[in-house]
Amino acid sequence: MGQITRRDFLKHTGAGALALGAGALHLPAMAAKRSYSISLAGWSLHKTIGKGKDQLDMLEMPKMTRDEWDIDAIELVNGMLASNEPDYIAKLGKNASDNKVNIQLIMIDGAGNVGTKSDRIREKTVENHSAWIDSAADLGCHSVRMNWGGAPKGWEDDDALLDDFVDMSVPGFRAICDYGDKKNINVILENHWGPSSYIAPVKKLMAAVDHERFGTLPDFGNFPEELDKYESIDFLMQYAKAVSAKCYDFDDDTGEETKIDYERMIQIVHDKHGYKGYIGIEFEGSRLSEIDGIRRCNDLLKKLRG
Repeated sequence: MGQITRRDFLKHTGAGALALGAGALHLPAMAAKRSYSISLAGWSLHKTIGKGKDQLDMLEMPKMTRDEWDIDAIELVNGMLASNEPDYIAKLGKNASDNKVNIQLIMIDGAGNVGTKSDRIREKTVENHSAWIDSAADLGCHSVRMNWGGAPKGWEDDDALLDDFVDMSVPGFRAICDYGDKKNINVILENHWGPSSYIAPVKKLMAAVDHERFGTLPDFGNFPEELDKYESIDFLMQYAKAVSAKCYDFDDDTGEETKIDYERMIQIVHDKHGYKGYIGIEFEGSRLSEIDGIRRCNDLLKKLRG
């Protein structure tokens, strides 16, 4: 394949084939009553909960989530857990059950890149993710979230480099999906920077992996500024098995998110694509406290639900 410029790449990242241009994104009118549920992503509390000496342990998250916001589902981050040893996972599961909170998924970071050229590293990556799939199954999750890191420098401007990276990534993703199938756990890809935030690479990867356990976790943020986040979410929703409501700040008068048009996002996610699962609050702001930011996002999602 010949080279393409980065400008052409960003302009034509699969949008033409999918008719996802700005003028083609027709959204239905707001529904009177929407039927999605609301969960809380652990990352929203990364300043409060974690491994630091002044932080709470993740074992406290289920009770805090129920008591503070009356939310009935959470999403974990592996790096915020003190351990994935069976005893710790069992305690976490019991605390969730005692507080009538279900655990939806585990977001996995730092477990290796499937797109590496090294067979040894790729095998270790599959092993690492499989161990977290075991934990997810023990906790009653439906999915684990993976990253798609390790892309070669210059992939944006070279179709051959991108195709090679996709080809190298497929065996690892398939192996992890096959293991997930044994445990009834999905493997989902978040738009978590790099190729995963662009339509064309994700479209190629989804077609190449071609596994019913493989899907996406569309996140309202995590897109480079030059991309249309609404067009990108519309594309990712066709593979979605979970949704992440990234939020940063809220207007004190209206309660609206200041960087993202939430009404438009919910129209895409729920009204257009019919998504009726959990939408996970992922607060990343700095002006508001984590407790207040989560509350504002919860209030906005409940308002949009009707």
